[in-house]
Amino acid sequence: MKRILVVDDEESIRELYRAELAEEGYEVELAGDGLQALRRLDAFRPDLVTLDVKMPGIDGIETLRRIREKNPTVPVILVTAFGEFKQDFNTWASDAYIVKSHDTTEFKLTVRRLLRNG
Repeated sequence: MKRILVVDDEESIRELYRAELAEEGYEVELAGDGLQALRRLDAFRPDLVTLDVKMPGIDGIETLRRIREKNPTVPVILVTAFGEFKQDFNTWASDAYIVKSHDTTEFKLTVRRLLRNG
């Protein structure tokens, strides 16, 4: 079973993604911020990470940089409510970039594609 670490400071988003991904057959672990995500990275050893960009403390861009230092091959999907971050070259280190939506179709298709290619 593939393992996914969902990182978002909004509990409702974390729970939505957990439900959607568990329904798809994935094992899902949640983190509410970047520091929590980095601590869980070694213990949980995810096959993929979904990462919110705007979070208190360490934001998603810095968390992505630190994830890449620890595990350069784990696929990371940046998920944000703000489309303008796509222009930020720091986001280019991610494997995919999705703007948050109540429709999780694109999100689930991207997860499936990255795990299939990984």
